[in-house]
Parts: sequence; C-alpha cells; structure tokens
Amino acid sequence: MRLRNQVWMLLCSFLCFIIGTVSFCMADQGNFLIGAGVYDITGPAAEVGMMGYSMPDQKTSGIHTRLRSRAYVISEPNGGKRIAFVSADLQAIFQAVKQQVVEKLQNDPALGGLYTESNVLLSANHTHSGPGGYSHYTTYDLSVLGFIEENFNAIVNGIYQSIKIAHNNLTPGKILIAQGELDDCGWQRSYDAYMNNPQTERDQYSSNTDKTMTLLKLVSDQNEEIGMINWFAVHTTSIGNTNKLISSDNKGYAEYLFEKVKGTNYSTENQNTFVGAFAQTNAGDVSPNIYWGYPDGIHDFDHMKIIGERQYNKAFSLYNNASEYLEGGVEYRHKHVNFDEYPIDPQWVNGHTGIQTCSAAIGFSQVAGSTEDGAGIDLAHEGMVWGGNDWPEFTLVPDLQECQEEKIILLPAGDMQPYPWVPEVLPLQIVKIGNLAIVAAPVEVTTMAGRRIRNTVIAELGSDVDYVVIAAISNAYCSYLTTREEYEIQHYEGGSNMFGPYSLNAFQQEYALLAEALRNGTEVDPGPTPRDLRNDVINFQTGVVWDGKYLNQKFGDVEVDANASYSRGSTVTVQFVGGHPKNNLMIQQTFLKIEKMKIGTIRVCHDEQVGCDTIEVCKNVPGPVFDKVVANDWDPETVYEWQREGMDRSNVIIKWTIPADAEPGQYRIRHLGHWKNGWDGSINPYEGLSRVFTVQ
Repeated sequence: MRLRNQVWMLLCSFLCFIIGTVSFCMADQGNFLIGAGVYDITGPAAEVGMMGYSMPDQKTSGIHTRLRSRAYVISEPNGGKRIAFVSADLQAIFQAVKQQVVEKLQNDPALGGLYTESNVLLSANHTHSGPGGYSHYTTYDLSVLGFIEENFNAIVNGIYQSIKIAHNNLTPGKILIAQGELDDCGWQRSYDAYMNNPQTERDQYSSNTDKTMTLLKLVSDQNEEIGMINWFAVHTTSIGNTNKLISSDNKGYAEYLFEKVKGTNYSTENQNTFVGAFAQTNAGDVSPNIYWGYPDGIHDFDHMKIIGERQYNKAFSLYNNASEYLEGGVEYRHKHVNFDEYPIDPQWVNGHTGIQTCSAAIGFSQVAGSTEDGAGIDLAHEGMVWGGNDWPEFTLVPDLQECQEEKIILLPAGDMQPYPWVPEVLPLQIVKIGNLAIVAAPVEVTTMAGRRIRNTVIAELGSDVDYVVIAAISNAYCSYLTTREEYEIQHYEGGSNMFGPYSLNAFQQEYALLAEALRNGTEVDPGPTPRDLRNDVINFQTGVVWDGKYLNQKFGDVEVDANASYSRGSTVTVQFVGGHPKNNLMIQQTFLKIEKMKIGTIRVCHDEQVGCDTIEVCKNVPGPVFDKVVANDWDPETVYEWQREGMDRSNVIIKWTIPADAEPGQYRIRHLGHWKNGWDGSINPYEGLSRVFTVQ
C-alpha cells in the first residue's frame, strides 16, 4: 500500500512537472508574429498653417521635434490573420490619408495584398503643433488656406513606409499587457458638461477622467525588445496656439524619452529598432493645462515636458513590470456608416422610436474653442444653447436646427455644396489581439462617451476579451463625440459633435453589431464607400519661387556666430543665410547637427604670419576631427527656426540648449539645407558651419 502511494505521488509530481513545464514554455514562446517600424512624417517647416487650433496666423516657422509614424504589425503564426496598428504624431488621421495609405499598401507587390482598410488601423496622437492642409474636407483645411500636397504626401508615404518596415521585421514573439493608474496628468476641462451625466453613472467611477494607462510590451522569442504601445487619455495640447514650431507635444516627448532609453535609431530603414508609441484614447474632454492654466506661450514647452515625463515614467514602470501575456488569435471587423440622418434602434434610445442622427452642423460653441486649451473667436463662448439668452431664435435652417436641438447652428456643414464640408460616411472598426479589443473611433471621444462604448463592446464580446481600449481619432476625423447629457450643455465638445444629440447612441449601435460579428465569427456589411476627393481639392498658397541672398553672401554663411565658450545649461544661438525649408523637407534627415570634436585631435596653430593661435581657421594646418553627432533637429534641446527677410531671403536660426550632462569639450553647429535657383528652378544643397566653441 505504501509502495502504491509512493508510485502515485511520483506520478503526480511528474505530471505536475510536465504541466508546469508546458505552461512555462507556452508563456515563454510567442503566440504571434510581431514587427515594428518608425518613419518620419514631418511636413513643411515654414509658411504652412498649423492643424489643431484653427488660427490662420499660426503658421509653421521651424522645428522643435520631428513628427513620426510608429507602426506595428501583429499576425497569427503560419500565415493567419494580421493587423497593422499605427500611432502617428498628427492632429488627426483624415479619411484621405487612410484611403491612400491603404492604396499604396495594396499596390506594393512585396506586400501581396495583405493589408486592407479592414485590418489597418491608423490613429493620431493629436498634437496641435504640426502643419495642416492634409484633409480633403473644407472644414479642416479652411484656416490653412487649402490643401497642402507636399504635407499630405509626406504623411501618406511616411505611414506607408513605417508599416512596410514593420512588415519586413516580422518575427515570432509575445505580447504582454499591463495597466496602471496615472494621476496629475490630465484634468476634466468641461466639468459642467460631465456633471450633467446621470449621478448613478458617475458614481461608478472614481474620477471624472480616465486615469488608467493600458500598455502592450512586444518581445521576440529571442527576448529582443521590439516595441511598446500605450493608451492614456490626455489632450496633446500643452503647447498653445501662439507656437509656430513643429512639435509632437507631450505624447511625442514621452515617445522620445522612451525610445532614447531603448536606443532607437531614427535613421534606420528596413532594420530592427525599438519603437514606442504613446497613443491617444478617450481624451476629448481631458486637458493637460488645468493645473497651471491656459498655455501662455512662455511656459508651454516646460509644461509639455512635465506632462510628457509623467506619461513616460508611468509607461516605463508598467513596461518593466509587465507579466501577463495576451493569449488568443487576431481578428477584426470594419464597416462604413453614413451618419447623415441615420436611424437608431429603440433599444439604444430608451425605447423611443423615430430617433435618428442629424445632418452634420458646426455649432457656435465649437468656434468658441476650448477655453482651457485653445480659445477661439470672441463672437462665441462655451455654453451657448438654442433658446437661451445668448442668441435670438432665428435660423435659416429650421429643420436642421430642430434636429440639432440645443446646438446653435453656425454652419450646416453636411449640407454644403458641391459636397459636405465634413465627412458623413465614417469608418468604424474593432480589432482583437488575443484578449484585448481595440475600438477605432473617427472622432475625439469624451471620457464618459468612451466608457459607454467600452461597456457596449464588453457586453457583446463577453468572455472573449478582458481588456478594451478606445483608439480615438482613427481612420478618419469628424470632430467630437459626446454623451446626450454632455451635448445638452453645449460646451466646446458638444458644439463640435457633428451629427446631433444622439450621435453616441448611433455609434454604440454600430459598435455592438461589429462586436457581435466578432463574437459569432460572422461577416458584416462593409457599408457605403466614402467619397474620394483627391481631384477636387484646392490650394491658395504659392510655392517657393526662388531663394535670394545678398551679392556678397553664399548660402550657409554664418551671420551671427556662436560665442567662444558656454557653460552647461546655457543656449548657443547661430544664424545662417538659408534656403526655404519647403525646398526639401529633409525626411529621415535633419536640418542641423550638433557635432563634438574627437578628443586628441585639436591642432593649435601658432603661425605668426597667419596670426592664429586658436583651433579656429588656420591655413595649411590639418583641422580637428568632429566624429560625434550629439543632437539633431528631432532632439528637444535643439530648435531649428526659419524667418523670412524681405521678399525672398531666409534666415535660419539654430539654437542648442546645452544639457546639464553634456560632456565638456569643443563643439560646432552644422546647418544643412537646400536653396532654389530662380533661373532654372533647380534645388541645390548647401551646408553651413559655426565656429568651434567650448562647453565647460
């Protein structure tokens, strides 16, 4: 009997060992093929209206940080289903961008038609400090003075290239997921509107904004770090509407910090390098500025760094402690919906019949802007409602006004001719990676609207998922999505809710159908095809005709040089005779380099005839070797600034704020640019060099 018990104990121990080993191996071996890629999408750095605040006089005049597309391809092994997820440093992903990115992917024979509108998810981090003019719809190009083809092409090609790189980098791997709470990084900017939601609903949540950061860690089977994606709700508006430098704002700064630690090489193409994305979610009413007030144009970049660092620190902690693996396959559903007067089933509107959305309309509260992040025109203010004391009850569109209810209509955008000023046929999409569902929304989603969408999707998918995130501002853009109760108050978000008071109900209805199809393994009706307006766009801006200079100058000449020496923490400023940055966007390149001299290569000249006893220009004496580039125009301690002088001349001002941990030694600043010949139209490269200066 004792022997039999011992045998059973040994057998049980052996089985436990086998089961444990198998479980360990299953966790250790990847369930996916994963790849990541990053590519430059920085548009014209001069004389292009910026996208976000709709301020006509806010035009690009330099670079603080470059804008990038960060792509991830996640596939089932053995040729199964796949998805491509992109987070781009843009204010929005416009429908035309999605259309033409997919078109390029489809036309690439190396990709074999693997990527379609259904399995490609393009999302924007929502920076308001990038060049605009890349929509095909008038509302979003109006303040920019039309469609800017060179910016559009840079964005489309950069996103396409990032996906292609991610595809080429596919390798067996695993995905870990982690969540954590982050306070003091975003505040409710439309408090009155949020408080109009039912108290019973508000009581279910501990905060009036979502504080949860959701993070994915991508690692190969060889334990090589491939990338990271996280979603956290905060507007990318730390930098205000007086700024004219291209910048990826607080989320881009967090990306920079994370990727710097991981050694990301931004010049790498078709090779593996770590890619870390800080993606956007339901931040429609979440401001980074409440704590210190409206961006004043003085402290914007300091505040941007604070909000960026807080996101980075939380993400880095979650990344290092992630231990739960995503398990399951890859699946997706996608459809287009025409939200113009779209009927809503009674189950989504408390049993009421005959409820539908409205034709799109812009409200007065929209042009008022958000008083916390970017105020608009003085004619309007937040909280203007139809029937109130702010506006007479007079309208040229009575039927539309009746449908839009509380919104005072400024412009019937959906009824404009020859085509609407905003898209009415919008893409809805859900992708599922294991037990995570990502809900792509072509709008800015408020906190409570996002919560309701998540609950809708979870209710349909049930045990198939444990996590649901909203990927806001994805695949197209049509302003905001609020709850019915928030819409009633008509803050900025409600005035920007294009399709009227029941827009969210319609979205929930359609997301439920997508989730149901995912759960049941059934297909969905793809819906109507959105219009393609590439041949109908207009541009009121002229290009560069020629670049001028004074007769005694060459392009690249130094007009204001560096001092002989600087202490760490101070700023070096050098001004060059430059060419217009539109001549060459320097994609995947840089307009500047901060170069450090190699130790031991200083050649001191004591030629009495030359009269030189420093390391500066000494004839016939071998010069020093500058073998190390310590900063480029994407590093936040540098600024590339462009200024117009007269009719045709360009001044280029380069600034370098010397980091506190910079190595002492000799440095110089190199400027790279291109000038246009007015006689033959040719574009020619040039370079300029500052004097050598010492950092002590």
